[in-house]
Amino acid sequence: MALTGLPPETDADITRVTEALAMITPRWNMRILLALREAPLRYSEVAAKVSWLHDGQLHPKLQALCEAGLVQRTEHSPRHVTYGITDRATALLPVLPVIVTWAETYLEKPDRPLSPIEQVEDSLTLLTRRHAAAILWVLKSREEASARFVAAQVLPDSDWTNIYPPLRQLVDDGLVETSGSGRPYRLSAAGDGLGSVLGALSAWSAGQPLAQAAHHPVWGRPTAGTGKRIWLSSPARTAPTTAPAPGRSAHSTPVWQRGDLFSHATPTRPAPALPAGGPRR
Repeated sequence: MALTGLPPETDADITRVTEALAMITPRWNMRILLALREAPLRYSEVAAKVSWLHDGQLHPKLQALCEAGLVQRTEHSPRHVTYGITDRATALLPVLPVIVTWAETYLEKPDRPLSPIEQVEDSLTLLTRRHAAAILWVLKSREEASARFVAAQVLPDSDWTNIYPPLRQLVDDGLVETSGSGRPYRLSAAGDGLGSVLGALSAWSAGQPLAQAAHHPVWGRPTAGTGKRIWLSSPARTAPTTAPAPGRSAHSTPVWQRGDLFSHATPTRPAPALPAGGPRR
């Protein structure tokens, strides 16, 4: 069954990316995958790496990641069970620095340094807004469109006015902009800059090499120049944070070393929440 009113191949692409985001965005999922990246671990070893999760929280997450095909449970004996990431999850890891680079470019810098994995988590949250992927696809394809046109493509079987809440959310998030009530909608520079991220997620979800992202029929197009940053506040966190890698500056595109993104700090009490003032991370 079609998800949107877009052409079948586009609808299938959006559906795959939406399903991929649903797998990896739930809180702590990416941290669990990173904890398993080096070698399979016993349950107790996984729990030690994500010690801020209670036992009752970790088990269902591991089970869900196994069902998604991102983690493999291997029973060596009744008393020896290990968990390790699959080839599918391993192929996802190179997508994460792409997300971090977008976050460093477009998200408003918070009052305290955020670790790369926090940047990934915050960026993924924006992309899992209701109907976000489909709306972004339509606006990238059209450059600008009325709310009624977007609704016809994204919600073909619904009252067209139902498109306004997700559109307003994307405007608040800084990914979409409009000149005012009744005016067309278009991608902001930040929304257009998501081309590398959504192209990479599309390639991964379709089982293609990451290099295919540059040839995506929609997101492979050149993006607009860096524009106004999105303001995002950050609520208090209950997971460990890490300091940014040495040598990074606010005006340079970071070159991510493997250890920068895939490191785990000793659990510490997180910093207080940043003042409110924009959509939540």
